[in-house]
Amino acid sequence: MKKGNSIKYIFMAGIVLLFACKKVITLDLSTAPTTIVIEGNVTNEQDPYQVTINKTVGFYQSNTFPTVSGAIVKITDSTTGITDSLTEGKAGIYTTSKLAGVIGHTYLLDVIAEGKEYKASSTMPKQVTLDSISFLTTAAFGKFNTNAVVNFQDPPGVSNYYNFIESFRNIPPKQIHVLDDRISDGRYISRQLFNDSTINHRDTVDVEMQCIDKNVFKYLEELSGQDATNGQPTSPADPTSNITNGALGYFSAHTTQRKSAVFK
Repeated sequence: MKKGNSIKYIFMAGIVLLFACKKVITLDLSTAPTTIVIEGNVTNEQDPYQVTINKTVGFYQSNTFPTVSGAIVKITDSTTGITDSLTEGKAGIYTTSKLAGVIGHTYLLDVIAEGKEYKASSTMPKQVTLDSISFLTTAAFGKFNTNAVVNFQDPPGVSNYYNFIESFRNIPPKQIHVLDDRISDGRYISRQLFNDSTINHRDTVDVEMQCIDKNVFKYLEELSGQDATNGQPTSPADPTSNITNGALGYFSAHTTQRKSAVFK
């Protein structure tokens, strides 16, 4: 055998041995522990308000999130001292009966579920008026895309945090549109709501504007950077919740207002 061929065969044998010695590692994503998810809202609109409680599921399971029934859920207005004990109607959905949402008041959430207690607090900010909804059409790669634009005056000298929920053509909201006034304090703001689906002529666009507190803004901002499934946070980079004891989700006391516009 020639020396060159001998070296070639040794080299090839080494490659075969290298691949033969590779260890295949299988990740068992189905065994990740489930986590409780709590979502509650108190607004300046007339009650009732709701708190929903469910659980996350394994990576390979369907996106049907198990509800948590039998929890003890209370919301206290710390300004007035009034506590409302919520009642469970549909499984995992708890509803207030006497609570009133008031701007400037702080609300405390207390949940006892499956032997653990979870707490959160949120203060309802002042309401900022949504003046109007306009539209902006841009061209890119030979295609035209139209998005809604929200227009409003940000109050000067106050930290403000906003959440916008947009819907049209009965398409469920997909994008999370949050904004703070860190670089636009006291300015008149025209903010484009970017969307995967373009708005067509004669579409009616509905926008809900929420003034939220800083902790809820932080949660939604982090969530917007993830590929959340059906609005559910996903490990390992779960957003920072304002609810204690390792729960996912958030509790928000916020103002809300709605406007509609037709793209002509």
